[in-house]
Amino acid sequence: MATTTAPAPGATAAGVRNRLRDPAFWADWAALVGLVVLVIVFQSANSTFLTAGNVEAMLISAAILILLTIGQTFVIATGGIDLSVSSMMTFAAVVFGYSFAHGWGLVVSMLLAVVAGTVLGVVNGVLIARGKITDFVVTLGMLSAASGAGLILADGKPTTVINSFLLKFSTRGIGIFGYTFILAVIVAALAHFVLFHTRFGTHTLAAGGSPEAATATGISTARIKIAVYTISGVLCGVAAILLVARVGASEPAANTQYLLNSVAAVVLGGVSLMGGKATIIGPVVGALLLTALVNGLTLLGVSQFYQPLAVGIVVVLAALLTRFQK
Repeated sequence: MATTTAPAPGATAAGVRNRLRDPAFWADWAALVGLVVLVIVFQSANSTFLTAGNVEAMLISAAILILLTIGQTFVIATGGIDLSVSSMMTFAAVVFGYSFAHGWGLVVSMLLAVVAGTVLGVVNGVLIARGKITDFVVTLGMLSAASGAGLILADGKPTTVINSFLLKFSTRGIGIFGYTFILAVIVAALAHFVLFHTRFGTHTLAAGGSPEAATATGISTARIKIAVYTISGVLCGVAAILLVARVGASEPAANTQYLLNSVAAVVLGGVSLMGGKATIIGPVVGALLLTALVNGLTLLGVSQFYQPLAVGIVVVLAALLTRFQK
């Protein structure tokens, strides 16, 4: 009967030290390590940071970014990028407000918001996959087109959306976990299952890792491209509903900060910008990190002018770490 020998304590310690010295380790765990460090720093500087009320507010605030980040993750997993997420969300929100203001009802307005985001996502995917236009150009054009369409539909004015269900949905929850955050977590769980436990997820990663090899094995990279941009559009529509519920109005002015933060969260989460390597948990943690960063700086009284600078620095540092990913 064969026997096994336990590793020597010194060998185990040496392995841990070598792992900690490996830049690839920090590249893969950058979001989680960064979040822990931020929590320690901000809690030390301001004891209200980890109070139940503030944590609940951060999680509710992070829900929209988490949804956009998940959609961005699917796109980047194929080696692409979606620069139009903030504008698609804004347009979907305007459609929501327009429908609600014209008496079409809450359910219909919500469905139309999702449909609006879906249609724009499909247009992106078709132009990129079938039109053979680079994703950067297509989504940059959609960023402008969707913003313009939203301004035209809303006549440049915000539309107030007052509804008791939306108010409860955006402000209540279970303990510190708001309903919007719970929804975002459910979507993240579904996305994780799709990406790692379905044929579509396998094909998505394969198309991003090596499009030529994927095509040679019978995978339709064009269909995968259309599908991932459609997913991004759908989640922009869902995020639009959460945005309207949180603000109480549909605002036609696009918030481009969501675009930067969605890409930043994906990079922080260890997803390769070259495609073929992705995770869902990492980008979600990255979205929480960016939300905690802005919240902590606000509690410390740091001017809003410096907050984008802080986010930009974090993104660049995370991008540098991705050079060491294996």
